[in-house]
Amino acid sequence: MKIAYIYSTMAVTGGTERMITEKANYLSERYGYDVTIITCYQLAHENNFFHISEKVKQINLEIPFFSQYKYKYPKRLLVKWQMNKLLKKSINEAVKQVDPDILIGVSRFKANYISTIKCRAKKIIECHESKYNTKYDASEKHSVPIRLFLNIYRRIYFRTIERNADAVITLTEKDKLFWKRAKYVVVIPNFSTMFISNISDCTPKRVIAIGRLTWEKGFGRLIEAWSIVCSKHTDWHLDIYGQGSMYDTLNTLTNTYKAHNLTFHNYMSNISQEYANSSICAVTSYFEGFSLVLLEAIRHGVPCVAFDCPFGPRSIIDDASNGFLVYDGEIKLFAERLCRLIEDEDLRKQFSKNAIEKAKLFDTDIVMNQWKTLFKELTSQKRNKP
Repeated sequence: MKIAYIYSTMAVTGGTERMITEKANYLSERYGYDVTIITCYQLAHENNFFHISEKVKQINLEIPFFSQYKYKYPKRLLVKWQMNKLLKKSINEAVKQVDPDILIGVSRFKANYISTIKCRAKKIIECHESKYNTKYDASEKHSVPIRLFLNIYRRIYFRTIERNADAVITLTEKDKLFWKRAKYVVVIPNFSTMFISNISDCTPKRVIAIGRLTWEKGFGRLIEAWSIVCSKHTDWHLDIYGQGSMYDTLNTLTNTYKAHNLTFHNYMSNISQEYANSSICAVTSYFEGFSLVLLEAIRHGVPCVAFDCPFGPRSIIDDASNGFLVYDGEIKLFAERLCRLIEDEDLRKQFSKNAIEKAKLFDTDIVMNQWKTLFKELTSQKRNKP
């Protein structure tokens, strides 16, 4: 079986990059598949953020896409058109070179084009966030004409995928409902291969939060909630692990809300030990495709408190069983749920046991067997004509 992934770059950190890496590694090492990752914008001197197995091939097309931003309009539009033309040509050549049985794209990156490439491969588009949030950034404020244009673009983008992809893979049953017009939709959740150094005993007076310091992760909401919590529980500490463009803004918010006992840290490779040294995990995202952070937390036996945002947390947290789901945006209620867990060690330990059991549903072998079954199903069908 020959599998090819197409993505922008593997030189940055994120849930998508991690999952592509882990799946590619598993498929090549455990199943012996011939796996290739084709990156479009990654340059030769840029190293992969996550370790990719030596058995996985990698082709970097090195398209200087971001060179367009050196120019002002209207020249920027011309350069962008040239880069897109070069990108399509380079992708076609790479796919022809690899000649895969299965070609996999990611819903938010050139999926409309990838799903239409003329080759014999069965084309799969996998979603790492909900369809509603793909190609959409609620943090950006646009004029009415631009919003109208973007909405039309998104509709055409998704319709192209739905008409041409042999399968669309969503992370949750809820998101599957938004792809009714696609040919074939399958729900396959994420998994985590993180080595578990220790299980939390839920006694450290510490709450952990992990993620990119960007708008969609909602750390501003967490800081506001923590300002309520820390005034009641002065002996507890919140540690936020992550890097991103909102670092300065979040530091300012910390001072504005007078949120004490809160520390920002860079993401570290041995984050497993940080989970184990925590008693609660907090997730305040505006949206999540699945939330690897929640999965990693419950694997460590750490109870979670999360906003019930679209659509990932509900797939992992069973409310009042292995954590708390809070109505999205209810910051005071979020703070109350944190306080409840802080004040009740027995409840934390019961949630911890339930969390470990829940995590078994997302076992790597179980999830990857779903991918293997899908590949066999698609390739047993009539081949696409190149």
